[in-house]
Amino acid sequence: MTDLRSRVIGWAGRKYIQRKQKKGVDLLSLLPESTLMPLRRTGLDPVPELGHKRGTEPIARLKLPFGLRAWLVTGYDEAKEVLAAAGKFSNDYTNLVGTAGMSAEQNPGGLGFADPPDHTRLRKLLTPEFTMRRLSRLTPRIDEIIEDQLKAMAAAEGPVDLMQSYALPIPSLTICELLGVSYADRADFQRLSTVRFDLFAGAGASFGAISESLSYLMEIVKKQRESPGDGLLGMLIKEHGDEISDVELAGLADGVLTGGLETTASMLALGAIVLLRDRETFERVRDDDESVNPFVEELLRYLTVVQVAFPRFAKEDVEIAGARIAKGDVVFVSLSGANRDAKLGEDMETFDATREPSSHLAFGWGVHRCIGAELARMELRAAYPALVRRFPDMHLAVAPDELAYRQTSVVYGVDTLPVSLTR
Repeated sequence: MTDLRSRVIGWAGRKYIQRKQKKGVDLLSLLPESTLMPLRRTGLDPVPELGHKRGTEPIARLKLPFGLRAWLVTGYDEAKEVLAAAGKFSNDYTNLVGTAGMSAEQNPGGLGFADPPDHTRLRKLLTPEFTMRRLSRLTPRIDEIIEDQLKAMAAAEGPVDLMQSYALPIPSLTICELLGVSYADRADFQRLSTVRFDLFAGAGASFGAISESLSYLMEIVKKQRESPGDGLLGMLIKEHGDEISDVELAGLADGVLTGGLETTASMLALGAIVLLRDRETFERVRDDDESVNPFVEELLRYLTVVQVAFPRFAKEDVEIAGARIAKGDVVFVSLSGANRDAKLGEDMETFDATREPSSHLAFGWGVHRCIGAELARMELRAAYPALVRRFPDMHLAVAPDELAYRQTSVVYGVDTLPVSLTR
C-alpha cells in the first residue's frame, strides 16, 4: 500500500507540474531552495551549504514536493559508488518520459541517456574515434583555430569578449572538424548547446533545442551516408555501415556536440578568470610548459563546470553509505561537491596550480565517464598557454563582482567575459 501511495502521489505531482508548465509557470517557483543548492555558486565556488551537506550527510534525501523521492550525493566515495553501479542505476531516457512535459519523441539518444547493452554497443563503436592516436590528427587544426582567434582578438579595438572571441569558437570549430560538418553552422551549434543546460528556461525550451539539434544532425547523417567524409560520422559509417542506424548516429553526434562544446567553452572562460586573478599562476603557465598539465587537471577539479551528473534511477532497492534508496528513486550526484571532498587531499576548497593531479570526477566515473575527456584536455592544454603568451598584459575590463555567472545551469559558466588585452 505504501508503494502504491507513493506512485499515485508521484503521478499526481508530475501531472501538476505539466499543467503549471503549460500555463507558463516557472519551475523555480515549485522547488524549494534546498533543491537548487547544488547548482548555486558564489563566484567560482559552490555555496558553503554544499560543503556543509557533504560533511554531515554525504548522501541525503532531497525535499521535493508531491512525495517525489530523490537523493543528493555530495561525498566523493559515495559519488563514485553510484556512478560505477550501472547495474543498479539506470540512465535511460524513458525514466524521464512524462516528467515536466518530456515525451518519448524528445529522446536525445547518445550515450548519456542509454543503459547497457545499448550503451555498451554504441560506446564500443565510438571509443576508437576518441583514442589519442585518432585525436592526434586534430592537433594541427586545434592550434590553427587558436591562432586564428588570437589574431582576430589582437586586431580588435578596445576590450574584447573572451567568451565569444575565444572560449566558444575553439571547441565549436574543433567539433565541426571532428564531426566533419560545416563551420557555417557554428552559431547554431552554440545556441542549441547552451539553452539545453539552463534547466529553468523550461524543460520545453531545453528539449525543444534537443529536437532541433537532432533534426539538423539527421540531415547531416543522411548526407554522410551518401558520401562519407573523413570526420567522425563518415568514419563510423565507413567502418560500421548498417550496424548503426541514422537515429543512433545523430544521437551520438548530438552527445559530442553537447558534451564537448558548452563544457569546454565554460572551462576556457572560467579558467581564464582563475589566471587573471592569480598572477603567479598566470606567469607559471606562460613560462613553464611542464606546469600546464597539472594546472589543467587542478582546474578541472576545482571548477567542475558540469555541476551535477545525469540523473540515476534506482533499478532495485540499494543501500549506499547507510542510506536506503528505494527502487524508482532518482539520485543526483553533485560532481562539484564530490570534487571538493577532503578525501581527495588537503584544502580541496582552494585552487592550487601545483597540486598533484587527483582522481577527480569532472568527467564523471564508470561506464558513463565522458568519452571526450582527452579531446577536452587537448584543447585546454593548448589554449591557455597560447592566450597568456600572446597577451601577457591581459586583465578584466570590468570589476570582478560585475561578472554575470549563470544561476541555475547544470553547466556553470558566464555568458560574457570582457577583457582588455593591453595595459
